[in-house]
Amino acid sequence: MKKWRSESVLDLYNVVLAVVLFVSPWLFGLTNGTARMDFWASSVAVVAISLAAIFAYANWEEWANLLFGLWLIVSPWVLGFSQARAMHFAIGIGIMMAFLALIELWLTYEKAHPIESSATPGHQ
Repeated sequence: MKKWRSESVLDLYNVVLAVVLFVSPWLFGLTNGTARMDFWASSVAVVAISLAAIFAYANWEEWANLLFGLWLIVSPWVLGFSQARAMHFAIGIGIMMAFLALIELWLTYEKAHPIESSATPGHQ
């Protein structure tokens, strides 16, 4: 196993969000069948991608998690459950997943491109 990256904790948070999304139809009595299928499929994909990112990080995994987060935000309208209670779960968890993916992409970029000390103002 590779060395633990400090950014991997964000992937663990995405796994937790995906598990919450997976069990939300039972926990909160969500009855919309389309929403349930969307939640189950999206959560399984996010868990798989996030676990892959923990064990063998690649940039595309975070871009995929970002896309799944954005999908969850728009899926109530695309799949037709925008009037259901499940819409709020999809949007809320989608925003959090997309945010975590963006943070990890930004942190990874910053780590790979450190600011040169000579480029800071006031230093010669």
